[in-house]
Amino acid sequence: MDKLYCAPGNAGIAEVAECVPIGALELDRLVDFASGEKIDFVVIGPEAPLIMGLWDRLEAAGIRALGPSAASAILEGSKGFVKDLCAANNIPTAAYKRFSDAEAAKRFAAGLGLPVVVKADGIAAGKGVVVAETAAERDRAIDLMLGKDGLVVEEYLEGEEASFFVLTDGEHVLPLIGAQDHKRAFDGDKGPNTGGMGAYSPAPVLAPAIIEKTLDKIIKPTLAAMAARGTPYMGVLYAGLMIHNDQPKLIEYNCRFGDPECQVLMMRLKSDLATALLAARDRQLKHIDLRWSDEAALTVVMAARGYPGDYAKGSEIRNLEAAAKVDGVQIFHAATERNHQKVISSGGRVLNVTASGKTIAEAQDRAYRAVDLIDWPDGFCRRDIGWRALRR
Repeated sequence: MDKLYCAPGNAGIAEVAECVPIGALELDRLVDFASGEKIDFVVIGPEAPLIMGLWDRLEAAGIRALGPSAASAILEGSKGFVKDLCAANNIPTAAYKRFSDAEAAKRFAAGLGLPVVVKADGIAAGKGVVVAETAAERDRAIDLMLGKDGLVVEEYLEGEEASFFVLTDGEHVLPLIGAQDHKRAFDGDKGPNTGGMGAYSPAPVLAPAIIEKTLDKIIKPTLAAMAARGTPYMGVLYAGLMIHNDQPKLIEYNCRFGDPECQVLMMRLKSDLATALLAARDRQLKHIDLRWSDEAALTVVMAARGYPGDYAKGSEIRNLEAAAKVDGVQIFHAATERNHQKVISSGGRVLNVTASGKTIAEAQDRAYRAVDLIDWPDGFCRRDIGWRALRR
């Protein structure tokens, strides 16, 4: 491969790729561009275009692409579908029911006690979940989330959350590595759920025995069930887990690399990623083995003040060059644009300040040293990313 394009891209990836001003949901334009440029291989990042069928459209146009079909991306597109699949295949998960009636949902939720979990059934960019700790919060979440797709009410699971990734070609499974995300907006796991405010890898809670159970009891039965229904799953599968008393339970699936987990995985990957992704697309994954660094990696998300609620765009971010010079640091951009020589914020989660180190503590120290060098008064971050690992 001698040319890399990214649509729509940002100020960070523009340093290594040509950014194309096409939105992720403009499927016709994306397919036309890929056809016109004779693109050899497309990696689809976000969930929405996968669920809308971008993979199917590209392949129909003769363009190889990595990602599940629209039919198999339902693993992220419908939380209710996943819960039903778990129930039918004895995959460990929380007790639940699906609802299209608010009053029935409230009665069932009241019977589960507090806290209780309310989930929008459709896609919600990682934010369609409320862990309700009061009856008022529970009822408000049910009223807000009861859209055309319905909702899921489920029991609250005690334990420690972790993220585990595999790459699959529909038949073979290549385990990647695990990470631990920080979903809540503020220190101490307080505040609303977000798309993720930071992550680290390795996650000590994902001991080898837990990984084995996850593969045998969750991942492999899921992939077998998807193949049996005529919708084999190909691509990256990310399992959000709750681990309690050394037993993993499935919280939800994502049909892609998660953000910010992807950043720490990439910091630790020593093999060539493109080779593995192509092998998955070409049903040749059995020939691939990946090498991972023994070092730890940790990423801190810098977000616009107000996120995940209302926030302003358009503020300048300064001193990124100095921050990137801290040992072991790589700054991944998310919602940024370049205006002449200035880097400008253009969304909610804006930067992933990522560092590697011999330990989680060293990676954390390096990441926050870089954060402290960045001059962005309109941004904020959590100051406790990695706290569970350090507490151990």
